[in-house]
Amino acid sequence: MSFALLFSGQGNQHPAMLPWLVDDAIVRGMCAHLGVDDWRNSLADPGWAARNDNAQTLLTGLALAAWGQLAPMVSSPGAVAGYSVGELAAFSAAGVIDPATAAALAPQRAKAMDRCAARAPGGLLAVSGLSEQKLEQLRIEAALELAIRNGNASVVLGGPVDALDNAERMAVAAGAQCTRLRVNVASHTPWMREAAESFSRTLADVPFHAPRVVLFSNAGDRIRDARSARSALAAQIAQTVRWDECMENISARQVRCILEIGPGQALARMWNQRYPTVPARACDDFRSAAAIAAWLNSHAEP
Repeated sequence: MSFALLFSGQGNQHPAMLPWLVDDAIVRGMCAHLGVDDWRNSLADPGWAARNDNAQTLLTGLALAAWGQLAPMVSSPGAVAGYSVGELAAFSAAGVIDPATAAALAPQRAKAMDRCAARAPGGLLAVSGLSEQKLEQLRIEAALELAIRNGNASVVLGGPVDALDNAERMAVAAGAQCTRLRVNVASHTPWMREAAESFSRTLADVPFHAPRVVLFSNAGDRIRDARSARSALAAQIAQTVRWDECMENISARQVRCILEIGPGQALARMWNQRYPTVPARACDDFRSAAAIAAWLNSHAEP
């Protein structure tokens, strides 16, 4: 096996991300859709950057462009997975949908979620440092849902704003580490069920293909055909992201290294903590596409 690709979700976007990225056709098309001339300048405005429609459209477009510019320099990945909205770029990288389709789906996904959020404003809260039992007790007492499971003691809770405020106070008092994510919808919880159903209807008319490389969904399942890909991409909007299982399945593929495509180093850091013998780096660590390719190729099988 060679390497695995992990595509980031939203929340860590910043103006200096992906400093090596070239403004290609995908990036220009993304900017045109967003109505901006310079996406980096736009990201400097925290309010603009946190808007769900802006973030999902931008991160999908940048991830597609980044992999499109890296792919000619490296071999095919041994496994692919995307974290939350990162699944759109991941499914494209695996050959399930083409890049133009993935880019067009991002704003439609965001709009479906925003319609739900307009009726019930919500968000996400990352919590770690408590036992699994205490985390579950916190979730129940705060009347929240488990949005993302990164590990037994590291989760993201989702729900209404007031409930998140209450949960954060309770968690900090219990000695937990908390981070309020820059996301204004309760992604991957039952509050997004109508969005998942709406997006499912959107995907019904979209051409899907069986993956060309090993692809894992946010449910931790391997995607083997077009039908399961279409179902998984819609369902994850309102279901728990089982990222710990995704990592376990990728580890079982015995890849030699991991590359995170997107803003920040959250997924790479998570991987390195869990599997320290298999190195993970993020695209944000590098100053050029050639440097990323050189690092990946240095871990290629002899």
